[in-house]
Amino acid sequence: MANHPSLTGVATESHAVPNHAAEYANRVPAPEGYWHIALPRWGYSFLLEKRALAVNIGLLIALLAACLLYLSLGNVPLAPSAVIPAVLGKGDMMTAFMVQELRLPRLIAACFTGAAFALSGILMQTLARNRLATPGIIGIDNGATAFAVASIVGMGVSIAPPAMALAGATTAAVLTFGLAAGSGTQGYRFIVAGIGVGAVFGAITQLMLAQVAIDTANAAYPWTVGSLNARPGGAVQLLGIGLALGIVAALALARSLSLLRFKDATASGLGVRVKARRLQVLMLSVVLTAFAVAVAGPVGMVALIGPEIARSLSRARHVPILAATLAGALVMLLADLAGRTLFAPVEIPVGIVTAVVGGPWLIWILMRPQRSRP
Repeated sequence: MANHPSLTGVATESHAVPNHAAEYANRVPAPEGYWHIALPRWGYSFLLEKRALAVNIGLLIALLAACLLYLSLGNVPLAPSAVIPAVLGKGDMMTAFMVQELRLPRLIAACFTGAAFALSGILMQTLARNRLATPGIIGIDNGATAFAVASIVGMGVSIAPPAMALAGATTAAVLTFGLAAGSGTQGYRFIVAGIGVGAVFGAITQLMLAQVAIDTANAAYPWTVGSLNARPGGAVQLLGIGLALGIVAALALARSLSLLRFKDATASGLGVRVKARRLQVLMLSVVLTAFAVAVAGPVGMVALIGPEIARSLSRARHVPILAATLAGALVMLLADLAGRTLFAPVEIPVGIVTAVVGGPWLIWILMRPQRSRP
């Protein structure tokens, strides 16, 4: 059977083989930088990339350490040794209450939204073959925000914000794709069309807020800048389910994603149904963005920073799906931690923190030489 290119950064070849073939493959030296793992009992063999595995494990450890720090810091600092029992419902009752009721739900929301934004970002960047083509830059975030705000301020709709955010993200994606007709999702025409669509939806959001009472506008304000304060639990649960399914779907599409970075003729010649895969990847990115916006609002730059961190660490020809997802969760978690602790008791919305950090990062990406494709 033919070898596959590196897909997710972990398993680069996975196929059923006869038991005797798997036993023989286990004796064949693996390529440099890989482990060759054969499972004769199940008839499978795998190539495991060492660097990608180390990157994923390293990011996971960093994320767990950031979670412990997040639960420990706040207006009332907690000892790390007291946090872990509190997560399990043990130890001091007041500490357990602070951790389980106040900080842990927000931590989960931060991890889920950051992971969803970053996963959506790397999918969109790969689809457009452009490292700047994140959902926020091409208008999907603003579309989801406009529809969600419409449901909050009561502009003739009564659908829940998560459902409205999904409708808005889909509408923005369809408009951007339609306006970029002729160039598909490639090239700067797609990005410029997305920027225009995002600007229109942003103006609509501001217009709606200007037409309602100040108290109603204040209630909808966090949706315009991005905030994790008092997010609805139902939306977080929906995001968790959507994120889990999204990761599985992205991993299933990993080989196609790697090939979509090439020209259409090349990808088609290697067995990829280009149009169908593009539609699948686009819809997956839209759904992930909508669910994330429904929880935290339009948190900018996470979809840009997360994939960039993953690519800089992986340094391989695959699409680092898992690394980008973990990096996005880490960035969102640290940004929210900084927002609620640096100027305590004044809280800075996480969207403002990521914008302050992401702006220079975007300039750096634009200024440095292009070394590899997304």
